[in-house]
Amino acid sequence: MSNIVNNIKEKVTGKHDSSDASKQNKEEEEQTFTIQPHPAKTNDPRDLQPSLGGGLNTNPEVGAFHAREPYIPPSQITDNLPPPQSREELRARAQELNKE
Repeated sequence: MSNIVNNIKEKVTGKHDSSDASKQNKEEEEQTFTIQPHPAKTNDPRDLQPSLGGGLNTNPEVGAFHAREPYIPPSQITDNLPPPQSREELRARAQELNKE
């Protein structure tokens, strides 16, 4: 019965039981190991980080979080801004919006 099961298993997996000759070949072959080079060129850990250009870095809206200097709007934008409101005006506006 087990012979039938083994035959079916061999046909399905495509593997055959290893014979004495193949076992001897495996024992005769010597394992070889190689040393792989380290990917870093310097001692700087930033060299191992992936390069920019994928994921969130491709979205220009997220690029604002990587800005180096403060944003100074052009004069045409600053000229069209309304004057800042006082605290009393802001509190009155908040009460007006929170009535409901």
